Amino acid sequence: MTSAPTAALSPTAPQSWARRIAASGVSALAVALAAHAITVIALFIGNQTNSQMLLPISDFFALPTVFVFILVAVLAIFSGLRWWYTALVGGLLAGIIAVVVGNIITAVVGAKAEVSGELFLALLDSIIGINLVFVLATGILTATLARVVYSAMLRQGTQIRAGQGRTALIRVPASNLNAGELTHIERVPVDADLADSQWDNYVNALHEAGWQTVEVPPAPEMADSVFVEDTVVMFGRTAVITNPGTESRQGEIVDVEATVRGLGLPVLRIEAPGTLDGGDVLKVGQTVFVGRGGRTNGEGIRQLRALVAPLGFTVVAVPLTRVLHLKSAVTALPDGTVIGYGPVVDDPTIFGRYLDMPEEAGAHVVILADDTVLMATSAPKSVALIEDLGYRVITVDISEFEKLEGCVTCLSVRIR
Repeated sequence: MTSAPTAALSPTAPQSWARRIAASGVSALAVALAAHAITVIALFIGNQTNSQMLLPISDFFALPTVFVFILVAVLAIFSGLRWWYTALVGGLLAGIIAVVVGNIITAVVGAKAEVSGELFLALLDSIIGINLVFVLATGILTATLARVVYSAMLRQGTQIRAGQGRTALIRVPASNLNAGELTHIERVPVDADLADSQWDNYVNALHEAGWQTVEVPPAPEMADSVFVEDTVVMFGRTAVITNPGTESRQGEIVDVEATVRGLGLPVLRIEAPGTLDGGDVLKVGQTVFVGRGGRTNGEGIRQLRALVAPLGFTVVAVPLTRVLHLKSAVTALPDGTVIGYGPVVDDPTIFGRYLDMPEEAGAHVVILADDTVLMATSAPKSVALIEDLGYRVITVDISEFEKLEGCVTCLSVRIR
């Protein structure tokens, strides 16, 4: 059994990290230059547009600008731009550190001043004086401009490679993940930090298996948005944007659709009053099993049948009463065998070739290649069974997402 991936870079991860580092550098440069320009212009106007002040002002903020570039780049690399509020706080801190360190160097090296308590007090006092514009500009620009540039560069880098390999859509966990919807299990507190770490390991597992990833823009106030599978279903290179069966999740599809269209893929849609969650859709060859349960209704199934029939797919409706989604009960191996956990499967005879699994989490696999699947560490007996069938199994710990009725299929959408 392959152990859960760590945060170490995988053989295929450097491309992703190269894009991430490049995006971090460009977004940091944009912030540094814009903050510098805004500060110079503001102080120039404040000095009654005295042209002789332009160069001294620009020189005074040269070193702080360099440090802002470095600090914002580091912030971006380590995911500090995920949320506007972390970016704002990080940007303000970067601005403060930059002006303090930059001015200390200027005072000590240029003016031959001695490092002392008085010097530090003077520098701290300057933060609400001459340096205030620079600090505020850095914070605001990091929360706005940097995030826009960073996301745009990542999407552009992915668009260039779209269609040249296997791509998976992912979405970072929301800040209110603990408030996710629950239907069939009791609520248990979610460890947000552990969930973030598990999500990173899940993404690294995809990279290790040769998949590139595309991040849908974060939705920090949409608790279930990390379960991106429910918002779009891929039929070859055609995307069907769903209409989630829970009202609190319907806003998730907006950025998902924009991301998919940005990849140049054809888009179809499920429209109200039809509802459809992607977790209810299991594709086995050209057959599409769709769970009719609490999230997907008959009208949604009818619309999906009409949309995908011209693409060569046949939709089979499946009664669903014991779990949240169809793929909470059954998934399929690369050879087309449907695997499930008996106590939560309403009627296994619907699927034809069916194999019962010893654990509920063992019924959940993500196909990564013809001989490779991704499974949760919470199903060791099932992992051993699947390996004994000749498959390579990559395991990941997703315990925090399982507390929210999530499984390995929920956290990504594969585009092949």
